Amino acid sequence: MSLLTQSMRQLLRHTTQRATLCGAMRALSLAPTLQQQNKPATIDVSAIAKEHQKECQTVCERINQQVAKSEQGRLFAVVHLCGKQFKITPGDIILVEGYWPPTIGDEISLDKVLLAGARDFTLIGRPILEAGLVTVKATIIEKTLTHTKTHFKKKRRKQYMRINFQRSPNTMIRINSIELTRPLDSNAEPEAEPSKRLF
Repeated sequence: MSLLTQSMRQLLRHTTQRATLCGAMRALSLAPTLQQQNKPATIDVSAIAKEHQKECQTVCERINQQVAKSEQGRLFAVVHLCGKQFKITPGDIILVEGYWPPTIGDEISLDKVLLAGARDFTLIGRPILEAGLVTVKATIIEKTLTHTKTHFKKKRRKQYMRINFQRSPNTMIRINSIELTRPLDSNAEPEAEPSKRLF
């Protein structure tokens, strides 16, 4: 990208130095100067790719150093759970609406992690992060019903009136921990840690 901007700057300097007045009109187009040069602009794609790869490698190394020294601070994550996305941090309590199979006291692992990050970095999945890179542990603490919702229907002058009540199930989940389990860009296999249920 910087190579392209430098070449455009040089081109603009070159055109401003050669700008001549033809009668009362000035040359406003860059096309004539581009045709005069007869030099096709060549961009070395492999060099740009190598630079990009080096930058990515240095960023990954800095993240790995922070995680190794436990300097990343408090982690957060965005997880996909029961058709919704929740932004969570350790110690949060989230409410999942609708029927959900786990019972009270179950310890679960939330595997669909869309995003994880800390103060200095953010790991974004496409659409989810690699399996085993981030582990999110949670505990089911309560299963209840919502407050009573009243559905009232009436048609006037027709002697038609219906009242229905609805209560749907809810599950409260406490997030125990969010951890980066392995360094970035390593080919190590994720450790298989047994848990009761995976969601």
